[in-house]
Amino acid sequence: MKKMYFIAVYPPQEIIEEVKNFKRDLAIHYDNSKALQNEAHITLLPPFPRELELEGDIHTAFQKISTEMDPFEIELDGFGSFPNPKNPVLYIHPKENVHLAKLYHKVKEHFNFGHYSFNPHMTVGYRNLTWENYLKAWEKYKTKEYKTKFLVDKILLLRHDGRWIPIAEKKLKK
Repeated sequence: MKKMYFIAVYPPQEIIEEVKNFKRDLAIHYDNSKALQNEAHITLLPPFPRELELEGDIHTAFQKISTEMDPFEIELDGFGSFPNPKNPVLYIHPKENVHLAKLYHKVKEHFNFGHYSFNPHMTVGYRNLTWENYLKAWEKYKTKEYKTKFLVDKILLLRHDGRWIPIAEKKLKK
């Protein structure tokens, strides 16, 4: 049986709750309920399928990721979007961060399948967000202010079991 896995950085619970308010707004005013299914995070490795029997290999590779670096701060600053008519996305924009990019490359050393670019973001609206509703929401969110920051001190490995659940974590430490 195949399961989906991914690797991410999660903010503290209070930021998850703040982001949930934006997601609720999109669900209520822009018919985008799907966004409420996931908690706020920044993806380091997008979801990938693997046989459940191979989960041990995933754990082994995850534990090999070098997290020998000091915890670092990520600043979230305003909103951005991917204006793809077939699959528009509205997100909270993290400021460029060399430490986050370094962490992504450390993950990629051990999970180097698939071709994807690293474009860090914290999704607010996607999946069942229509192009028309995206355009309306973007009008509101493109100038909306939201600034906060949080400390990244670990990465999480998650598995999809009806919802995403953390199955392992690695702390950052020098």
